[in-house]
Amino acid sequence: MAEILGLGLTHSPSFIKPDEEKDFSITRSLRNPNLPPELKIPTNWPEPMRIEYGEDEGLESAKKARARIVDGFRKLREELDAFNPDFVVIWGDDQYENFKEDIIPPFCVLAYDEMECQPFLTKDGGTRTNVWDEPGETTFKYRGHRTAARSMVRGMIEQGIDMSYSYKPLHEKGGLGHAILNTLLYLDYDRKGFDYPVVPFLVNCYGSRVVRNRGGAVQYEEEFDPPGPSPKRCMEVGAAVARALKESPYRVALIASSSWSHAFLTEKNHRLYPDVPSDRARFEELKDSDYDAWSRISTEQIEDAGQQELLNWMCIAGAMQELDYKTEVIDYVETYIFNSNKCVALFKP
Repeated sequence: MAEILGLGLTHSPSFIKPDEEKDFSITRSLRNPNLPPELKIPTNWPEPMRIEYGEDEGLESAKKARARIVDGFRKLREELDAFNPDFVVIWGDDQYENFKEDIIPPFCVLAYDEMECQPFLTKDGGTRTNVWDEPGETTFKYRGHRTAARSMVRGMIEQGIDMSYSYKPLHEKGGLGHAILNTLLYLDYDRKGFDYPVVPFLVNCYGSRVVRNRGGAVQYEEEFDPPGPSPKRCMEVGAAVARALKESPYRVALIASSSWSHAFLTEKNHRLYPDVPSDRARFEELKDSDYDAWSRISTEQIEDAGQQELLNWMCIAGAMQELDYKTEVIDYVETYIFNSNKCVALFKP
């Protein structure tokens, strides 16, 4: 019988760059030509947003948020090392990286043998500024686990889940989009090395906007794409993964990686700040391990709240419900000016 540990964290790119650069989402949002003029004036913002922005355009708030989240990363790594898994499964969104116009699967397991990535290399061969001060040519090598990935996919198919899988990348050099790669960088924030084999499990979180917006904020096409998988389906897939793994001989860490509501996806807030009340409601449900509440959420609710990436967490919620695990929240950081609310959590029996 398998032993399973659950982890949840963010892969937000905001923790790559130094805070002192002030490359915050609020700065970019205020340059949006479609933003109503009155919302460019901080005195018209919600009070918590004004306080967070402060007199330094959010710098001190950014430092405090980073300290909390990085402490969460370190606690997760301690748990992971103590558990010592045979491999890790990471649910993350493909944001128009491997999957583009040629194929958009709702889910896809990457059964790679190995992955080599250079996350700090710019297109012109320079170095992307990063808090570790690592040069652009720095290469991170990760092992895959093709045997375990194939076994997991087989187990899902036998349960009636028609699961896609891939043995090599389509477009992304090294095979890993930022949702998976940033997760690995953050779980190794102190650069101890990450030797656990990795099985990426991609989710088409962006659904109706994955090609229309190319996984971002800018609209490139008029028509919406078909929707991504529903929250309920993500939970069903997560539950199937848990059932497939329960009968295996492996020690497995199941990891969900994403922030929650994103400002640039929350149109009702003019893409200025995320849906804080909706995220807070989801947080209270998760804190109470009320997975049933999550299964009742619709795709329309997800898109209205800008919570598309929460589908990654829906997958782990389904797995944890199947295993009857409880949620242990390490931290939950709300924000109005840093694009997305962020949760760090553990899931145990």
